[in-house]
Amino acid sequence: MPLGDLVSLETAMGPTLIRRLDHRRTVISLEDALATLNREVVPQLRESLPPDGTILMAGSADRLEEIVGTMTKNFALALLVLLLIMAALFKSLRDAVIVMLTVPLALIGGMVGLRVLGLFAFQPLDLLSMIGFVMMIGVIVNHAILLVDLTREAQNDGHSLDDAIRMGLNQRLRAILASTMTGALGALPMAVNPGPGSVIYRGLAAVNVGGVVVALVFSLLLMPSLMRLSQWRRRHKPTAGAVARETGYPRAA
Repeated sequence: MPLGDLVSLETAMGPTLIRRLDHRRTVISLEDALATLNREVVPQLRESLPPDGTILMAGSADRLEEIVGTMTKNFALALLVLLLIMAALFKSLRDAVIVMLTVPLALIGGMVGLRVLGLFAFQPLDLLSMIGFVMMIGVIVNHAILLVDLTREAQNDGHSLDDAIRMGLNQRLRAILASTMTGALGALPMAVNPGPGSVIYRGLAAVNVGGVVVALVFSLLLMPSLMRLSQWRRRHKPTAGAVARETGYPRAA
């Protein structure tokens, strides 16, 4: 007897791997499982243990904590190396710090991208999503470097700060927009594609899309403001002669 006479077959999307626990399907991620255990199970177990008793989560749990710790150290090291390189490039620690201030904004954008994706499909902060944050830094910092570098070159040629910022934006705005649109639109299909295996790279793509878009908006608004603020503080910083005239005493060296 043909199978079609007994059942109706329909093609639908499904997971590539089905995990079972006690013969029941499980869909919770490892991060959520560990959080639930630490919140609800471990405290009760500690109450029933003797004073010298300990609880150790081994296997995938300790490997996950080790990977997260390693990624955190690598991320901090990447920021430090990037700061030193830009300080040597600009020959100014102040300009390097101005560029680095775009990184927290990009991190916020990446988290917003993950949150928006979570409204339509469950997406935890997994290892590939963390790698996406590291990849995103190189793109958004490049935009800030272009603006600061062109602005300082124009100032060295004798232009005022406002004119230098305007010249930098006019020369590099099209390239920055093209780079941002290429990165965002290139990663967008990977974030919305419901095909098999998409869950692996979906978080990485969402982080890149949200990060580069938010960082673009804030970079074009924040960078000129920070450079103007830095110039204003330098001009209004009291000199030794001014302090001596105001107080009547010479300023201590």
